[in-house]
Amino acid sequence: MNVLLLSIDSLRRDFLSAHSETPWAVDYDVETDNLDRFAERAAVFERNYAGSLPCMPARREWHAGVQEFLWRPWGPIEPFDDTLPQLARENGILTQLVTDHYHYFQHGAHGYYEDYNGFEFVRGHENDAWKTAPRRPDERLLEQTTDLGADSPDAVHFLNRSQYARNVDDFDEDDEGDFFAPRVFSRTAEWLEENDDWEQWFCYVDSFDVHEPFHVPEPYASMYTDEDPRDPDLPNWPYYGRIDGGQSELTERELDFVRSQFAGKVTMVDRWFGRVLDRLDELDAWEDTMVIVTSDHGFMLGEHGWIAKNEMAVYDILANTPLLIWHPDSPHTGERVDALTSAVDLYATILEALEAPVPENTHSRSLLPLLEGDTGVAAEEHRDWALYGYWGSSVNVTDGRYTYMRPCDPDVPTDCHSTTMMNPNAWFVPTEPKTDAESGAFLPHTESPVWRFPGKSYAQHEDVRLYDTDDDPRQETNLAGEADFDEQKTRMRDLLVEALETLDAPDNQYDRLGLEVDVDD
Repeated sequence: MNVLLLSIDSLRRDFLSAHSETPWAVDYDVETDNLDRFAERAAVFERNYAGSLPCMPARREWHAGVQEFLWRPWGPIEPFDDTLPQLARENGILTQLVTDHYHYFQHGAHGYYEDYNGFEFVRGHENDAWKTAPRRPDERLLEQTTDLGADSPDAVHFLNRSQYARNVDDFDEDDEGDFFAPRVFSRTAEWLEENDDWEQWFCYVDSFDVHEPFHVPEPYASMYTDEDPRDPDLPNWPYYGRIDGGQSELTERELDFVRSQFAGKVTMVDRWFGRVLDRLDELDAWEDTMVIVTSDHGFMLGEHGWIAKNEMAVYDILANTPLLIWHPDSPHTGERVDALTSAVDLYATILEALEAPVPENTHSRSLLPLLEGDTGVAAEEHRDWALYGYWGSSVNVTDGRYTYMRPCDPDVPTDCHSTTMMNPNAWFVPTEPKTDAESGAFLPHTESPVWRFPGKSYAQHEDVRLYDTDDDPRQETNLAGEADFDEQKTRMRDLLVEALETLDAPDNQYDRLGLEVDVDD
């Protein structure tokens, strides 16, 4: 069997009519005809949760089956990882990566694309260090994407937002073919046709859209707003944080505009994803191809007073991610699957579908029993919990209904474990020597020694939180302080401990989370 995995970065499940009837950010329907069309033949997983957040930690889960955020932050494939493309190639399977996700090619993220037979990199998204001219790109786009007081076009640091305006300076905003999702998905459709004569293949398509900046061409820019989408006073790249103050502050007008451009980008991605579906139709490939569509996380659009991700509590808007799977032998076409699943489960699922060996000591559990058999029986046996969060911050667990968010003590450091002396508190920054590092076989899933050194913790919230997502899908009422829910709070706290113990989490995690339990030395 062939496997086509498509991840759509920052795609919120509630924007897909096929995935949820619960409205969140917008009071209008977002056009997703092709994702809806795919959902008609796919199994739709309603309780799929992210694991390690954000971008590259999620991709290590998919590539290596390791729920990494308990041990390390954003970083490379480790030498002891058995990656999906590596294992597929060892079994004679052609592997390909098609992406505009430039983080694969930055400092501290090596090892992901190197194991593929081939990879194609569409340049220029977000802060991709690509073009150095023109020195002064389009002023209007600069104003929409950049706080010119903080990100001067003359600055040369590598997170300068003017890099995006420089990269897309020659884009025709009336020609969607210039933009990133159209180029990624059209190239995917071409690759499928060019490689149709291979006996077996695994293709991973990693679309950085719907990720910000929410800069889209017509007709999408005007599709969900009456504003002039080229008004320089309207931002299409919000800064992360609270919408009620600071650099990320947004007026209601600005927030409505950001939402409309996010929705427009969702529709653009959907239309070009349709080109891939068309090519699968033309090649009559459905009978021997498993197709998976998912996302790494969502994106806050004003809910709970926040914009973007990373800094706030990990609400379901971020963590309850879309997952749609077509399996040619599955009896569950077009059905909803209520089983609790986790992002890390895709690793074992894809390897089993490819008939490649699944290594021991991974955190991944194959979804094939859910796809091929009685979903009710399989659901009972699949997962009792899903664990998720950011390295160095709170740790969260769900049983599929209740979500429990455990804050950390920011004064207790988080130990980082890696074969590289990564900068744990500064993404994209080169490694540097550490004088407080010790070496040893500290990881439960490998005998390989790694460096262990402390990093900062940061508090996304200060209080324990408990939500009943069946009765309160927006997670607006924290039940942790209500006496009637003391039993549920204790049960979910114990479930978190069970998850940490099952994964053999570092002792340091219990200390920083204030969990008084007996752990082995």
